[in-house]
Amino acid sequence: MVHAVVLILILVVLMPYAALIPMPAIAAILFMVAYNMSGWKEFAGMLKRSPKSDILVLITTFVLTVAFDLVVAIEVGILMAAILFMKRMADVTNIQSWQYMEEDTEEDDLNDSENIRLKKVPKNTLVYEINGPMFFGAADKFMNISLDSRINVVILRMRSVPAMDATALHALEEISKKCEKKRITLILSHVQEQPLHMMQKAGYDIKIGNENFCENIDAALERAAEIALS
Repeated sequence: MVHAVVLILILVVLMPYAALIPMPAIAAILFMVAYNMSGWKEFAGMLKRSPKSDILVLITTFVLTVAFDLVVAIEVGILMAAILFMKRMADVTNIQSWQYMEEDTEEDDLNDSENIRLKKVPKNTLVYEINGPMFFGAADKFMNISLDSRINVVILRMRSVPAMDATALHALEEISKKCEKKRITLILSHVQEQPLHMMQKAGYDIKIGNENFCENIDAALERAAEIALS
């Protein structure tokens, strides 16, 4: 802001005197300004430390800035960075099935302190834990949930899902339809605020029943036990 005010004063009040400054002196000032703005040390450091994908974005933005203009470079750079971010989010998003005692061949080696931390899962119940944001880049992963005909209840633990988009919600709706066809009850555990708001807005909570939205995994397991007894 100070630089802008000083420049305005020079243009309005001191322009006759500024016109007397030799062009080589102004050129030298511009050279120093451009050198200080280039940040070549930081540029070189990023080339050494950053992942290859980030280096690609950096070099592409740099080349476009020199070859075209800053506006084009920023637009392309933001687009590439957004695609890269979505890919990374899709890579970290996963769905894992719980390990059950009867499936563990080394269950006899577990000591008492470890047994205390284990949760009892009702019979014919599967528990899946979703980690990471649910969005279109990872929507296909949600279809890997196994829906065996012997299963009565499927619990989706969503405490590690901070956000969801419409594509992921559609995939979730497809899962609930498959569960309904096979007479499997779908229970959602620990749904966070943004995904819950989206489900309520789409009426998804009514489709699967508000009683099948549980605050935590313990409540979900209790709900599954009630269904198993009914």
